[in-house]
Amino acid sequence: MSRRLGVILGFFFIHMVILSGCGSKLPDIENHVFEEAFKDDAKVFRTLYSSEVQDLHYLRTISAVDTAITANIVDALVDYDSKGNIIPGLAKSWESNDDATEWTFHLRNGIKWVDCEGEYYADVVADDFVTAAEYVNNAANGCDCQYMYSTGSVVLNAQEYYDYTSYLISPDSFSEAPKKVEASELGVIALDSKTLVYKLERPCTFFPSVLSYTSYLPICRKYLNEVGSMFARSNKNLLYNGAYILEYYQPHEKQILVKNPYYWDSDHVYIDRIENYYDTESVSIAPEQYMEGNIDKAVVSPDKLDEYMENPQIMDEIHHSRPDVSFTYFYAFNFAPNFDSKYQPENWSKAVVNSYFRKAIMASINKSEIMKIYEPYNPESLVNNTFTPQGVLSINEIDYTSMGGLEAIKERDSYNPILAKKYAKVARQDLSSEGVIFPVKVLMPYNPNVKGWQEEAYLIEKQIESTLGKDFIDINVEVGGDTGYLIGARRSGKYAFMKCRWGADYEDPQTWTEPFMDDGEYMFWHLTDNSNIMKIREEWNARIDEASRITSDIEKRMETFAQAEELILKNTIVIPLSIMNGEGYVMSKLNDFEGEYAPYGMANQRYKNYKLHEDSMNIEEYEAEYKKWLEH
Repeated sequence: MSRRLGVILGFFFIHMVILSGCGSKLPDIENHVFEEAFKDDAKVFRTLYSSEVQDLHYLRTISAVDTAITANIVDALVDYDSKGNIIPGLAKSWESNDDATEWTFHLRNGIKWVDCEGEYYADVVADDFVTAAEYVNNAANGCDCQYMYSTGSVVLNAQEYYDYTSYLISPDSFSEAPKKVEASELGVIALDSKTLVYKLERPCTFFPSVLSYTSYLPICRKYLNEVGSMFARSNKNLLYNGAYILEYYQPHEKQILVKNPYYWDSDHVYIDRIENYYDTESVSIAPEQYMEGNIDKAVVSPDKLDEYMENPQIMDEIHHSRPDVSFTYFYAFNFAPNFDSKYQPENWSKAVVNSYFRKAIMASINKSEIMKIYEPYNPESLVNNTFTPQGVLSINEIDYTSMGGLEAIKERDSYNPILAKKYAKVARQDLSSEGVIFPVKVLMPYNPNVKGWQEEAYLIEKQIESTLGKDFIDINVEVGGDTGYLIGARRSGKYAFMKCRWGADYEDPQTWTEPFMDDGEYMFWHLTDNSNIMKIREEWNARIDEASRITSDIEKRMETFAQAEELILKNTIVIPLSIMNGEGYVMSKLNDFEGEYAPYGMANQRYKNYKLHEDSMNIEEYEAEYKKWLEH
């Protein structure tokens, strides 16, 4: 065992004797409010981590690394059950007016703010949400999401672009970044200590589903005024109303969360203490540490998976994680290329507007083979044929992907080499008459920092060229910059054909339309002057506008959005590829299906409702649990 590893393992034992508390002092176990969390029989969940928190200030950050803490220490108005249903959180109930332009939330009794030592500070009141709205919309505070209240549209791709918006009332002065805006101007009003009202510019039936994002979390006005700019500089400068308190926090060392003794729903918090230990090599050493009993969860690196699966003792502790439908991966065609002349952008512009050319490429791609890079044992579980993943939206037990003509598309295998050759033959005839030069050069960049993407890019190249012929198409795989990849490749239009992803931000089909909007910075199809593409886009826009106006009949709204998506897919504007692989294969003493779940927001990062089990499920046990969960 290396000296470095020995030092790390020491952390797992030293805390039983000497554990620094919130004030960097020895906890008074006899009288401390955290006594239960430090008893010998306390339920303790231990992990390793390698990505350090950058900001504890939850109103300023939306980083998934940061929100892994936030989700457990500060509660939102709404919560989620294990099946993805919205349930009461800090709000015990809520209602809207008839046209869903005014939402009233009623806070439950007994919600308390406590400090890092678990001492009571104040009750949580409606004004805490008003305070948050004012803080977020003061540009001087530097919030990533400062526009969430101000643009009059809905929350956009919070995971990637920091572009939070909402349907809240927005004065004309918001055309420029606001310096400071009173919450009452935004339509955030505390009628009394327990009643909160959001007034919206236009109907928004899915408004509750955006409320668990960090920008909508409460902050205590009195405490904020007391600590000022020191707020959230450390765990000692925070207040807590969630299931856990960040009792110890030392960057690049460890994080310790303990059960909040004043938590309003403490009966559903089964793990007493969570200990996260920092190690830059956590990915490589975690499985060994799990097997030695030092930690309770480990992600198995793909390059070690086969080796572990051949070991009966280790194999019985490994299962795959739940596929993640919160993101969709797809290959996008660029209809307005902006890349170097050596890749013949003008020639590409002529070719890409031909539907048979695009369909030939789609029919050449074997999605299941590509997914073996990420899921070698069940690659089909990740394949996605619609843009909106199956299982992410439903109404009256009808899945969204069964609506609006999507049913046939989601079940089809678009890989068909024989048909691909026929499409290519028609495309060559059409394009030759328009002066297109063959083989058509296709610039396809990839991000070198994303594991598996390089291998995938070269496999895609091989599939397409071997199917259609190198005399028809020439795929040019190019490594993208290892920093600023999105800006340097996709957003700048420096690609012809590229893998992209999009994530859900709220519970409505509208969230899946954003990449196709004029400001979506994906296909740039709004910049082409080709009449066929313009016609498709105009029809798509008309259907999206129609769907957006439907607010009383949710099933009809979803059906109309689905019709718009069918139009996109039928005309091969993009090629859907897959959903995310979750965490891949893991060893974990937690049961995925006990915790909160939502395909957007922070719910999946909460430890509430989880129980600590004696060991990890194996693949068969996990599959049985997953099947039961899917049948909900």
